[in-house]
Amino acid sequence: MSAKRENFVPDTVYARIMDGKAMFPTAVSVEGQRMVFTSGQLAWDKDGNTVGKGDMRAQFEQVGQNLKNALEAAGATLEDVVKAVTYVTDMDAFFECVDIREKYLGPGWPTSTTFEVSRLAHPDMMIEIDMIAVVND
Repeated sequence: MSAKRENFVPDTVYARIMDGKAMFPTAVSVEGQRMVFTSGQLAWDKDGNTVGKGDMRAQFEQVGQNLKNALEAAGATLEDVVKAVTYVTDMDAFFECVDIREKYLGPGWPTSTTFEVSRLAHPDMMIEIDMIAVVND
């Protein structure tokens, strides 16, 4: 069962708008019994093979699926996510993948922070995301 949550986008704080709505809330208030934290997920398949070397879209899809699987293993869903932190090696390539972001980060409309970094844990990786979810048991 999803936790009770309320998203806030006050008019006193700038919010990035896309298609007439804020891309993410400025703050989220959550009432729940259990928190789920994911490790930063990279574009590795279940056997440890790199997916999409040099391809941000393919890597983003794999990272999103890995996050979905990790959350489900812990009894949570993408809709339960209240915070996502994304690290990318190419911000421009990341911005071309807004549709994938919406697919994996959009359902629960979590707060979100994105950083461009010079390198991730493996040199072939272009994106890493970790999440926090809150669920009621």
